[in-house]
Amino acid sequence: MNDIAALARIDSFPYRHRLHEVMSTPVLTGTEDLSLTDAIHRMYEARASSIVGVDGQGRAIGILTERDLLRLLSTQGAAGLDTTLGQIMTRPVAAVPSDAFVYVALGKMTRLGLRHLVVVDRDRKPLGMVTGRALLKVRANDALVIGDSVHEANGPEDMEAAMAALPKLARSLLAEGVTARGISSVIALVIRDLTARATELAEKSMAEDGWGGAPAAYAMLVLGSGGRGESLLVFDQDNAIVHRGSPADDVWFAELGRRVNEMLNQAGIPFCDGGVMAREPKWRKSLEEWKDEIHSWVFSLENQTVMYCDIFFDFQPVWGDADLAEELRGWAIEKASQSGFFMQYLAQHVAKMDVSLTLWGGFVTKNGRLNAKKFGLLPLVSAARFRAIRAHVQATGTDERYTAIKDLELLHEDDWRDFLEIREIVFRVMLDQQLADLAAGIPPSASIDPKRLPTQLRERLRWAFKRLRTLKYICGVAG
Repeated sequence: MNDIAALARIDSFPYRHRLHEVMSTPVLTGTEDLSLTDAIHRMYEARASSIVGVDGQGRAIGILTERDLLRLLSTQGAAGLDTTLGQIMTRPVAAVPSDAFVYVALGKMTRLGLRHLVVVDRDRKPLGMVTGRALLKVRANDALVIGDSVHEANGPEDMEAAMAALPKLARSLLAEGVTARGISSVIALVIRDLTARATELAEKSMAEDGWGGAPAAYAMLVLGSGGRGESLLVFDQDNAIVHRGSPADDVWFAELGRRVNEMLNQAGIPFCDGGVMAREPKWRKSLEEWKDEIHSWVFSLENQTVMYCDIFFDFQPVWGDADLAEELRGWAIEKASQSGFFMQYLAQHVAKMDVSLTLWGGFVTKNGRLNAKKFGLLPLVSAARFRAIRAHVQATGTDERYTAIKDLELLHEDDWRDFLEIREIVFRVMLDQQLADLAAGIPPSASIDPKRLPTQLRERLRWAFKRLRTLKYICGVAG
């Protein structure tokens, strides 16, 4: 794990692209009872170097590769061919989700010595295949893959090493020309993976301590910027639990939340000052309890409701029953969109937001700093969330929400393009400032010093803030 800190020159491709962009399709599959002779024939006809074994539901359970065939022939000769795919394939099969970054696959293949890696959907059904040969062009020089390190972490010390590597990784990717939005996606993915791994380890430790397994299906959720996939180098914990259990089961889930939050805090992801964590009863509920809570949010509004919605409606499941999480999302969006009072309240919330510019176009600062998150990101994020809920869009990323709204012809393409550019500008100046502050021994924050920006970038930021002033009108939230 010490090698994580040795992130030297990075080929940025693995950190910018996801597996669905590079995988080979279609993937060759066969059931367990497929004769080995037929499997070999299919591989030959498809010119494939492997075939994935699937169960009755189409889920990947094993793999047969050319190397397996050579091993079979060398040990058993021709007689070894008189068998089935299920008897000879390697189990279990190494697999990764299609939305994972390429670097995750690189790390897993390197650690396990694999030449083939199956790309699957969330139900573990094969979607494609990546091979070592295909990924040669995207290998990172002297870089230990953080994502795979997180997956193999055995405790908070290992996780902390991955967290400590993030600033250097961000600096390297920025130097390679990766967008700040792209870097924020990588950081958010690491935070999600850390939360998932902490949940997995907490489950195991509870079983060892006599708590037994989960009393009901559940999902661990990452909320806020981590859920949107938009994290930079300032973060804390925003997580929650939804489960299908009874009130009596809360004792088990309370202990799970406590252990997860403690582990993440020790790993370098601090406790949330606002208490938005799974260890807190308000953020740990059954599906029915969450429905009651959301109903109260959207039909009995209070000022704090907006804050809760800002965090909650961006959630992503990272561990457990993803279908349960998506059921909750669908219900929440449907219920919120039905409340005219709630939608008007969200619209007014966006309309009241202002940018930190004087009447003459100068930046309004406090102690020489400008809160770029409050005056730059939040208006964009909040407007996208409002429009997504109103249009029943289930995406959580801000760019994805604006794109979906544009595709529904509810946003002009020029405005869509400007909003994406504004987000990139604000993300860039924030990331630049955070890296500079870390180098100077200053705790990073959401505040920037406009005077340190190059003239061209400072003018682009000024343009971005002026353009944001039209947000309330373009998004149809004023009046």
